[in-house]
Amino acid sequence: MANSTVLEIITPSKVFYKGDIEMVIVRTHLGEEGFMANHAWACKILNAGPLWIQEAGSKDFKVASIAGGFIDVRKSIVIYTDSAEWPEDIDVERAESERQKAEEWLESPSEDPYEIEQAKLIITKSAARLKVKEGGGKRRK
Repeated sequence: MANSTVLEIITPSKVFYKGDIEMVIVRTHLGEEGFMANHAWACKILNAGPLWIQEAGSKDFKVASIAGGFIDVRKSIVIYTDSAEWPEDIDVERAESERQKAEEWLESPSEDPYEIEQAKLIITKSAARLKVKEGGGKRRK
């Protein structure tokens, strides 16, 4: 069996995931990056999007959608995010509705850069949730 390490995914309301893994792949500002046991120390900001978990002893990857956050890689790996969802928990109608509202809001004139970024982030999160729900985030080793 390959080396494994503990992964925890923590949201403000709960520990979303905790288990032994061989690898986790996340989206950083530089693109997709994978982290494994004995990886050099790292702390990186994460983009909203799919997250892939290869559990210890498995060739398949579990996929979840996260709302960005950051990853702290030491002896174990901890991901802090505002929200995380498994595909079966994603409400497609809600995700599409949120995306549509944000797109409509962007069409109206606004000069507040914070509000513009918030709307863009909602669109990104909704797109990631829909991709994960549709199975577009599957990986196999």
